[in-house]
Amino acid sequence: MITKEEIENFEKEIADVFATGVIRAPVHLRAGREDALIKIFKDNAIGPDDYVFGFWDSHELALLKGVPREELKQAILDGKSISLCFPKYNFLCSGIVGSLMGTAAGTAWSLKNQNKRGRVFLFCGDMSAETGIFHEAIKYIVNFDLPAKFIVCDNGVSVMTNTRETWGSSDPWFKGTKYEKNIIYFQYTNGYPHSGLGKLIKF
Repeated sequence: MITKEEIENFEKEIADVFATGVIRAPVHLRAGREDALIKIFKDNAIGPDDYVFGFWDSHELALLKGVPREELKQAILDGKSISLCFPKYNFLCSGIVGSLMGTAAGTAWSLKNQNKRGRVFLFCGDMSAETGIFHEAIKYIVNFDLPAKFIVCDNGVSVMTNTRETWGSSDPWFKGTKYEKNIIYFQYTNGYPHSGLGKLIKF
């Protein structure tokens, strides 16, 4: 298992490279959730047969899933930070909100109905968890007892908009529902801006 320090150092390295203008595409960096992610991967024994789906902030997830460091770095340098896809490691991401939630449910359905090994883990943010497709996908997963969990990484905001104020509730919609059994939820404070470094980068 990759260490917290290795994850932190990788993000810092990417931040330093991004600051030079070499990466000519958006980059979403994260800091402050390393311990939570490591624990989730460890507690659930996420391995090669399992599928991990993420969105635009998935550098850490790729490392934890076993994508080699240099292979991941090259993909980011090539401008694929927000859409990292490594099929041979069962690791797929998208920069479009909610786009892979139905795909994750479908993958879990296929694994179960074809009696294949593996489970599905989808990681998303707190505002993404308020979307209709999240609700539909997790409802299907729970009702058909599919091998999938959705992990909600709550940093309290969607870009700069307060999630709880937006929806008028101090809790996510799924709290206290039957769907919680297939949802892992944690809160953190991101050490980076939503996107980039918070300053203009000249290419």
